[in-house]
Amino acid sequence: MINSIVEMFSYSFIIRAFIVGIIVSICAALLGVVMVLRRNSMIGDGLSHVAFGAFAIATVLGLTPLYFAIPVSIIVSFYILRLSQNNKLHGDSAIALVSASALAIGVMAISVVKGINVDINAYLFGSILAISTSDIIISLILGLIVILFFVFFYHRIFAITVDESFAKSIGLKVDFYRGILAVICSIVVVIGMKLLGSLLISSLIIFPCLTSMQLFKNFRQVVISSAVVSVLCFVVGLIESYLFSTPTGASIVVTNLAAYLICHLVDKLN
Repeated sequence: MINSIVEMFSYSFIIRAFIVGIIVSICAALLGVVMVLRRNSMIGDGLSHVAFGAFAIATVLGLTPLYFAIPVSIIVSFYILRLSQNNKLHGDSAIALVSASALAIGVMAISVVKGINVDINAYLFGSILAISTSDIIISLILGLIVILFFVFFYHRIFAITVDESFAKSIGLKVDFYRGILAVICSIVVVIGMKLLGSLLISSLIIFPCLTSMQLFKNFRQVVISSAVVSVLCFVVGLIESYLFSTPTGASIVVTNLAAYLICHLVDKLN
């Protein structure tokens, strides 16, 4: 088995997936803590469907999918936030409205236009073969931004996450930080979608936080442990995918599920 694991890193596409996956796992886990505690965890699922639609439209128009999907997802993330503030439309309703529409538009765009050979499964479930060198560069920049953001604005993020009303009362620009989080989440989803696909990428945001919350109650401990759990589950899932020839995205999600169930059992026994 060790020889097989060493052998897998002789492939360049595995190395690219490994680098991008670790960075996206860390970023998604950090964002996931904020999203889950703010009860906005499904925004990642909504944005992943938006990214799918953007990828499909970009492919049909002959544009570079990544560079088209990122700005579209950012714009839509602000639109979702605005809809969520509408008294007539709750946050989950706004996400469902946008995500279902974007998914339908993406499928229609691919199916209506003839003569375009598109593997829709790669968009839906991810493909590590689709990860390029440019994705690594963007991931490195993204990872640096997210980590620095959490380091320098940790106390502000904590205040906004735990008690938004209190954060407003002490003069924090809640809308500004909420906007930054939406932008970062959009980019994480778009890049991670290549790895896990639009149907599975939200699990990378939700699972690590839920797993860590079974063992820790302190915010700082949950943030750190979520990043660790996310990276470990990604690495194990990637190796599992290679050794047993299973889909990479599904393997990573199943590994996250196993980690959650184990930690949940440990929490119940204590």
